[in-house]
Amino acid sequence: MTTTLIRQVRLNGQQQSRDLLIEQGRIGRIEPHITPPPGAHVVEGGHRLALPGFIDGHAHIDKSLWGMDWYVNEVPRELPAIIDNERRFRREQAFDSRRQSERIARQAIRLGTTHIRTHIDVDTEIGLRHMEGVLATRDALAEQIYIETVCFPQSGLLGRPGTRALMEEAIKLGADYVGGIDPSSFERNPVAHLDAVFELAAKYGKGVDLHLHEPGELGAFSVELMTERTRALGMQGKVTISHAFCLGEVDPGYQDRLIAGLAEADIAIATTAPANRQVPPYEKLRAAGVRVAAGNDGIRDTWSPYGNGDMLQRAMLMGLKYRWRQDRELAQALHAITRGGAEVMGLKDYGLEVGCRADLVLLAGQAVAEVIAEPPRERAVFKAGRLVADRGECLF
Repeated sequence: MTTTLIRQVRLNGQQQSRDLLIEQGRIGRIEPHITPPPGAHVVEGGHRLALPGFIDGHAHIDKSLWGMDWYVNEVPRELPAIIDNERRFRREQAFDSRRQSERIARQAIRLGTTHIRTHIDVDTEIGLRHMEGVLATRDALAEQIYIETVCFPQSGLLGRPGTRALMEEAIKLGADYVGGIDPSSFERNPVAHLDAVFELAAKYGKGVDLHLHEPGELGAFSVELMTERTRALGMQGKVTISHAFCLGEVDPGYQDRLIAGLAEADIAIATTAPANRQVPPYEKLRAAGVRVAAGNDGIRDTWSPYGNGDMLQRAMLMGLKYRWRQDRELAQALHAITRGGAEVMGLKDYGLEVGCRADLVLLAGQAVAEVIAEPPRERAVFKAGRLVADRGECLF
């Protein structure tokens, strides 16, 4: 593996530039000036910002339409109708999840993402095709990006006989997490749905990452049920609730009790900070010790025409939603797309310190807040010390 010296970059927006020596894919030294070892590849940092590789903590790369003909979106507003519309599209179109997941993954790499947790549809119509497609992309791009997978019953687990067996097969294929969806409002049986999800996870030693769009006290009830099961099964640190809009919709006293339960059970939260819903109380969650990640959700699919895979743009959207304006507030948005994501994904060797894997992004800008407010177009992206994208192009 090539030894690389990156000269004069500003780590995490610090004013003073440093040299980074990368050996065996890890950061070996950080010093004001380092003499290049014999044979080392030297990269001129030019006093650019050096940030840890971005983490998309909630994605759906299996069904992005990125690079396909424009989809004329007439999607309904209600969740069951949106899902039915998506299923109809897949029946009528020749959709290749392998091709599409690689297309959007490469777009993410170009923009500085080095880790993704993606939910992958499993249902009785498509079977395991999407899972197989994304796993093939994961293996093909393993040296450019780390892809963590969640088998996800988007169309429901209880109401479609055979889905649970397919979920079990998806786990055997290599899924890292077991997904679930709105136990009360969509599945109509919260106890049975959560029992099925947690039983599968416990049986195979996997984690849980469940979509929870349910509002207010209905969603809070699901949070309580997940907290109880997490503690009962000893799954602390292995459960994530995605979206969790309800945490921003209940009264402050109830909110505090829910957050205390999440902290005690070490349940993480993944947010996409959408414009049309309340968001989990980011600062209160972190103050209580709850791990919080951010994600792009679906990117240009049958659900929505929006998104381009840029986690800096997602950080900007978080800032707008949370009304963060001060530089110190926007540092929280950076945390959500970097260290927060690493904490949720359980990455032990992530960051810009000696000994960490050399996953980083170089980009022009005076300060972290500036690159969030106006994301630069040109970025140099390193994965395990290897330059994998530069000036908007993947190199492999």
